[in-house]
Amino acid sequence: MLGADATANAGSLGKPCTSAPEAQWLPMEQLQAKVEAQGYKVQKAKLKNACDELYTLDKNGNRVELFVDPTNGQIIGQM
Repeated sequence: MLGADATANAGSLGKPCTSAPEAQWLPMEQLQAKVEAQGYKVQKAKLKNACDELYTLDKNGNRVELFVDPTNGQIIGQM
């Protein structure tokens, strides 16, 4: 049950990660590189509601879903 609640609350965090036009967004490859530079290993990435969702492994091999601002690669939230 906790997982379902976390997904409902974190699914694009209830709001878009940015209001910037799509023309200002970075390519997915650059966003993945920024996240990997912080120690995550990206397994899958998708765009949802102006928020990049990256399914990653952290430094300890734990699965972490990250919500990333597509304009700058900043991690907005995780679950």
